Amino acid sequence: MKRKLIAAVGAATMMASVAACGGSGGEAAKDPKDRKGTLTVWLMVDAQSTWPELVKQANTAFSKKYPGVKVNVQYQQWADKTKKLDAALAGDKFPDVVELGNTETMTYILNGALGEIDPKKYDNSDTWIKGLKDTCSYEGKLYCVPYYAGARVAIYNKDMFKGATGSDTLPTTEDALTKALDKVQSKYGKKDKAFSALYLPGRYWYAAMSYVAAYGGQIAEYDESSKKWKATLSSPEAQEGIQHFIDLVKKYNHGDQTKDEQDHANVMANEKAAMLYGNGWEAGSVVDGNANGNPKLKDKIGTAGMPGPNGKALPSFIGGSDLATISKSENQDLAEYWISLFTNEKSEAALAAKDILPNNTKQLEPLKSKASTAPIANAVPDAWFTPIAPGWAAVEKKETIELMLLDILKGTSVEDATKAADAEIDELINEAS
Repeated sequence: MKRKLIAAVGAATMMASVAACGGSGGEAAKDPKDRKGTLTVWLMVDAQSTWPELVKQANTAFSKKYPGVKVNVQYQQWADKTKKLDAALAGDKFPDVVELGNTETMTYILNGALGEIDPKKYDNSDTWIKGLKDTCSYEGKLYCVPYYAGARVAIYNKDMFKGATGSDTLPTTEDALTKALDKVQSKYGKKDKAFSALYLPGRYWYAAMSYVAAYGGQIAEYDESSKKWKATLSSPEAQEGIQHFIDLVKKYNHGDQTKDEQDHANVMANEKAAMLYGNGWEAGSVVDGNANGNPKLKDKIGTAGMPGPNGKALPSFIGGSDLATISKSENQDLAEYWISLFTNEKSEAALAAKDILPNNTKQLEPLKSKASTAPIANAVPDAWFTPIAPGWAAVEKKETIELMLLDILKGTSVEDATKAADAEIDELINEAS
């Protein structure tokens, strides 16, 4: 795939030698012990709250080699990280290392913000999970390092399923699941009209596109002859998947069908839903008393692979994070070394011990047979991803797919809504923002 590299930050910025925030020493000091300055690392708040010992471990190892360099880890929130990063990159106070969600990387690769990386410097790079590695790849080169992976699974209230069906094990086929959901709805929905056996929000486009993938469809495909991306939501396969999703929403979601999935764990915590489709870690959010969860549901919430159409598992979106260096940082070598420590086999093992999926298939394999991680780990190999296209970020920003789904719920035909969505996607997807 050949696409023109669009350096939105400008050629002057790309060529300039700009000092990173606190960075000094550069390549001048040959002896690592003589290096001085500060390495600024932006990590998302997940690392601070869930695996702080991993950060400490990487920093300690880094300091042994570079005792004169201070590692300044700054924790960011997902809601405003990209806005802050864009502002930082436009000035001269930017991080040396940044964590990016894997749907964010292409924008920064195309605008020249990320430094090229050598995979040979990183543990298990030959077995990096493809869905993560692809988000770091552009025209045969790599611009970030996979950090951890995520996939979506069925999260369900075992007590409710047992109370309605006699079993607290989730059915493995969709036909059996819908029969079970009907029993759950009948039992628990009598007294509460807002109760949903399956809480599937109408704007939940990740779920909708999983059903598109289940029928062999996709959001868009790359045409080698024209060297352009072309939206394909109006294909028969995609339309069938979208219709399937809409049918499930209308049948089982008795709450607000026009919402997205942002608070669906809270809906389950309030016992307004018996099942949802979410990230594996959201099962913990349901019972976490510090995050609007319900501790009374501890040991009552289970996870399982999500059954999909045609007797197969529902394909999951491959989520996760990547780590990158900033191209105009003077501390490229230090940044690469810190990332290598933070993603080495020991570090990834620490993540796996917390039931977080590691960045490589070698360390992922044991998690496929571990009870607490089997559903999510087994969802990774067949996972799908958004188009790795220059304008994909613009499509997400405009909420084209979410609004398409709402239109269908409000009465627009799947055929008309998907054709309109395709037209809008085609206007955006080939142009870097």
